[in-house]
Amino acid sequence: MPWHGQASGEWTESNSYLRELYKGIHNTIGELTEDAFTQSNPPEGLAANTQATMLASVTKVGVLSGSVAFSRPDEGNNYIGGPDSGAGGTFLPLIRPLGLFINDAVGHNYENTPGVASNRGPYVHANGTYGTRLYETEAQYTDGGIVAGDDLTWQPGQLVYASVNGFLTYLVNDSFEVQKGSFADADATVIGIVKFAPEASHPELVVDLRI
Repeated sequence: MPWHGQASGEWTESNSYLRELYKGIHNTIGELTEDAFTQSNPPEGLAANTQATMLASVTKVGVLSGSVAFSRPDEGNNYIGGPDSGAGGTFLPLIRPLGLFINDAVGHNYENTPGVASNRGPYVHANGTYGTRLYETEAQYTDGGIVAGDDLTWQPGQLVYASVNGFLTYLVNDSFEVQKGSFADADATVIGIVKFAPEASHPELVVDLRI
């Protein structure tokens, strides 16, 4: 999944945000939720200063390549999608991360749109190593010495969680499960471990999946 010669830190909606370096399992079992095609990005709609800089040029709706696939029992049995947008109710503790979406649900211009045609959204899980250009760059919530909007400093060895936006973060307090499912920090799902932290010259985050 090439970068098509794009400049450092710059990416477009014409290609995928997830790069497979060592393949885990590709999973296509599960129907996409309706909001998997319509959610805004970021879906949570928190303060503007907390929006990931990686989304600066992204206007596409729906779940994105490299975003987290969640179980979505609020929509029915065997449904997957992005983070719940507020309708989960009593199902919120059961909306759990499953892996990372391989493709954008709505597809790309001038290409086939298999997600729209099949209502399937393939995702990767069960180990493997992946590079992604879709991750949180700011803190979403204030927690102790961390203030919402603070820049994140990614480092190798950090544990990775699914943020409230369905993107990768190392702040467990910003995870969907803690903020929406009322989980204790220790019970939030560890999605993976950072192998390569983003740098100015190479803004890709490389993660070993553990989910």
